[in-house]
Amino acid sequence: MVRFIVVVSLMALNAPAADYELDGRIVPETQASVALHGASTPFESATLSDPHGRFRFRKLAQGTYTVAVFEPQRGEARQTVEVSPSVADSKRHVKVTLHLDGNRFESGSARDLGVTVSARELSVPDKARREFSEAQKKLSRPDVAGAVAHLRRAVEIAPQFWAAWNQLGTIAYQQHQYTEAADDFRKALAADSHAFEPLVNLGGVLLNLGKDSEALQYNLFAVLQRPNDALANSQLGMSYFAIGNLELAEKYLTISKRLDPAHFSHPQLLLAEIHLRRGENAAAVAELKDFLEWHPDDREAPHVRQLIAQLQK
Repeated sequence: MVRFIVVVSLMALNAPAADYELDGRIVPETQASVALHGASTPFESATLSDPHGRFRFRKLAQGTYTVAVFEPQRGEARQTVEVSPSVADSKRHVKVTLHLDGNRFESGSARDLGVTVSARELSVPDKARREFSEAQKKLSRPDVAGAVAHLRRAVEIAPQFWAAWNQLGTIAYQQHQYTEAADDFRKALAADSHAFEPLVNLGGVLLNLGKDSEALQYNLFAVLQRPNDALANSQLGMSYFAIGNLELAEKYLTISKRLDPAHFSHPQLLLAEIHLRRGENAAAVAELKDFLEWHPDDREAPHVRQLIAQLQK
């Protein structure tokens, strides 16, 4: 039951009018590149924070987003942000503070930080990169069909362009085209076997396809590559749950929740299911209440509230 909730909560919703604003602040103060990614619907935008760490994204639709902060010296840190009526003020502004200590950053390899670049990546022509850039602009509107067209042209020009394949796979996944998404992520990894994003994304889509043993391999490798990545840990927990190892499932889902308690994969729901299977109703209720604290307007919130009431009788 709860595993089903975890899956459907990633599905795209019918997006309302894009009339929210996200006002963010990075602590400690720093100037950094800030990207905003749609967690369940295709959306991309980017900006630069001011010297005091403040940044802003306008004209956002209700939904779940991932804020990615990048500093050349430390790498990238990610945090999930919910944009919805219950967390917005009267002006439909959502305020978020990102407390980023050194442990939140995932630097990956030296190549990820731009110290070295693979020969295949250097071989991507400027024409393909321009198509990719135009696709990102389309996604910020969002014009998904237009973005896909530019991305298709990018990979036609440069089949080795792993980032374009990964973006195509992400869009296909968000549109529930899981077989196509898996194919795109595999092409991205074939182009660059060291790329983390298609690795963890393939691990996720394989779970949706019911290929649990194969998903476990990819998700385990993703956690070994980036142990502080919330998505990788959550998916590894889901993989262990799928094969019946509740102890390891609980371990990695708990790590994911600690890293990003509002994460769009909703680790609390699967943790609640684990507790219910053990007859630990109070612990399950605590996880469900924690879910509601971070996602009060989620489509599953009414069902979760009903379940809490049943368990507390």
